[in-house]
Amino acid sequence: MLSSPSGPDRAFRVEGLIARPFAHRGLHGHGRIENSRAAFQAAIDVGHGIELDVQASADGEAMVFHDDRLERLAESEGPIGGFTAADLTRIRLRNSTETIPALGEVLQLIAGQAPLLIELKSSGRGVAALSGAVNRALADYVGTVAVMSFNPAVGRWFARHAPGVLRGLVVTEAGRPSRGRLRRLIAFFWSKPDFLAYDVRDLPSVFAQSRRRHGLKLLTWTCRTDAHRSTAEAHADQIIYENEG
Repeated sequence: MLSSPSGPDRAFRVEGLIARPFAHRGLHGHGRIENSRAAFQAAIDVGHGIELDVQASADGEAMVFHDDRLERLAESEGPIGGFTAADLTRIRLRNSTETIPALGEVLQLIAGQAPLLIELKSSGRGVAALSGAVNRALADYVGTVAVMSFNPAVGRWFARHAPGVLRGLVVTEAGRPSRGRLRRLIAFFWSKPDFLAYDVRDLPSVFAQSRRRHGLKLLTWTCRTDAHRSTAEAHADQIIYENEG
């Protein structure tokens, strides 16, 4: 199912990936919690792409959940990595009848109906367990999909072990564009991304625009206001948004 790791076909696949706006953690709000089945279905219903987050369970499965702890979003306590996948699928999301979904289940729900961005939440260089779990879940998936992460080791893992999977580097300059420039360059060359997903608060960015001038596509997150959307229109190729109505 996955294409060649290089060449013009790869650029064509990125174009297809970013053809629609992406709902950040699904189209949540109005009673739908982030990274839930209902939020993903709502994004599908309006014809938009989906961005979601994955964390590793104690037994190395990819679970769809943003935080590294359960308290904010679920009716339980503790680190998500302290529970097995079976345990997590029984924990209810706050203010919802839903439980924490595994990535495999969400892929079955989406089933190619929407472009998909999977953000891997993994710090340090120990990314093999989560990256491997995501790659296994994608093995039989038929649909437009890419992985991305703040951690360049994730991109490097996919470049080495699953080069056919599109990959992105998530970047924030934290309001300090001159600091961390070398770190951003190292992360870029380490991860070999097909696209950047950039903090809208940092645009316009010298680093981002230099990559864009060389043909790299630029997504921007998280667009919540008219001002954000205006910035994105001027300086990026697609938005990852919340609160679009």
